[in-house]
Amino acid sequence: MDQHIKKVYVPMTETAFFILLCLRKPNHGYGIVKMVEKMTDGAIKLTPGTMYGSLSKMEKDNVIRFVREEDKRKIYQITDLGLEVLQIEMRRIERLYKIVQEER
Repeated sequence: MDQHIKKVYVPMTETAFFILLCLRKPNHGYGIVKMVEKMTDGAIKLTPGTMYGSLSKMEKDNVIRFVREEDKRKIYQITDLGLEVLQIEMRRIERLYKIVQEER
């Protein structure tokens, strides 16, 4: 994994985490926004500016890729690199959770 990717995505922002999590199956920006709202019971609401800026940056970094256009919406999916970065982040979160549980 390239140093730029490690520097930018490890640890990652909540926005990047949820986008990668949602793109394990092909989806578009608005679909991701709705999925994140549902997953977090409305606690996290991604704005269009944040969402589309992130998608563009993540596509350039090759952690997601454009799959197709559907009803004038761009459909994206996580790449192998994106999956690797997501798994690293999930292990980091699990480690943090385990530490918190042990300290109770």
